[in-house]
Amino acid sequence: MENLELVNQRIAKNLTYYRKASGMTQAEVAEKISYSDKSVSKWESGNGVPDIYVLIQLASLFNVTVNDLVGNSEQSPLKENKKKRNVLHLLTMLLSCGIVWLVATIVFVTSNLVAKGSPGWLAFVYAVPVTAILLIVFSAIWKFKLLNFLSISGLVWTLLLAIYLTVKTLGGPEEYWLLFLLGIPLQGLTILWAYFRYMLVRFKETSMRFLRLKGRKNKRRFANKENSTIEHKEDAEE
Repeated sequence: MENLELVNQRIAKNLTYYRKASGMTQAEVAEKISYSDKSVSKWESGNGVPDIYVLIQLASLFNVTVNDLVGNSEQSPLKENKKKRNVLHLLTMLLSCGIVWLVATIVFVTSNLVAKGSPGWLAFVYAVPVTAILLIVFSAIWKFKLLNFLSISGLVWTLLLAIYLTVKTLGGPEEYWLLFLLGIPLQGLTILWAYFRYMLVRFKETSMRFLRLKGRKNKRRFANKENSTIEHKEDAEE
């Protein structure tokens, strides 16, 4: 018969893997199954195992089977699903960006056919910030934080470049290079916004832990008060 400690360690390993692969913290898992993060931590450290009802909840949460959580699986279902999802996201972004550049090409060709020597090449210049906007939207939807930060930074500088080149093409003054100075505070705000979002997530996780801890203390206080009331009643009856 298999050693109980080995079973606990295997379940702990599987729980840890599937939680991380799903992109969730212990606190988030605990909230979704109505348990404390201390319990989740205990299960993942191999110092205990969840009951069958909780295992069913966790399997549903991670989009796997109970056997994947308790067996010697290679964690292939979730890994395969995540890989397919990432490929689908990548294809969606490439297709959307491809449409932007197709439109830019059509504008360039049409403008040169209608008026030879026209600045139709500016269509390609403006296609860059438009592409950045698309990436910002997709990365926000799919929570690609690094891509979102890089896309916002790219939008700031490429849009300034597009405006500068447009003005230069139309014969604007040399002083328009000062537009790039606007990029410095905008880039700074982008960095601060990314840091703010990171700290907001950390604060939310800390607040959730505090509220759960306070809730458990209130429950214990209520239970102690109730027990004390019962004891007083029993003493009074005697």
